[in-house]
Amino acid sequence: MSDDRSNPSGAHCVLLTDEQKRVLLEKGTERPHTSPLNKEYRDGTYRCAGCGEALFTSSAKFNSGTGWPSFFEPIVGSVKTEEDLSYGMRRTEVVCARCHGHLGHVFEDGPKPTGLRFCINGVSLNFVPENNQSIAT
Repeated sequence: MSDDRSNPSGAHCVLLTDEQKRVLLEKGTERPHTSPLNKEYRDGTYRCAGCGEALFTSSAKFNSGTGWPSFFEPIVGSVKTEEDLSYGMRRTEVVCARCHGHLGHVFEDGPKPTGLRFCINGVSLNFVPENNQSIAT
């Protein structure tokens, strides 16, 4: 069995928790204020929990007060957006550019310099501190 890290439903999927599978693969949403990453402010990189792709840096993180980790910009080329018409709303979904796992949504109510708020499910991310001593999920 191959370990296709470019697809979150690949063989490595067994490494994901049930909640990570629900969010990344089924486009679920974690409950607000439940992710420890919401209060993570060390220097480091936020990576896709599905494939390990670097998605956001701590320098782009801000406290949006929404209950989910929020960023004003991704690492260039790391995410893609898709129209999301679920639940009778028009939103912009954010997915990992490498594995297409669901990350969250982007809104146009963020801070300068971009004016964007990438509202990301914490379970879709793994945090790697700059000193790379340990990984927080």
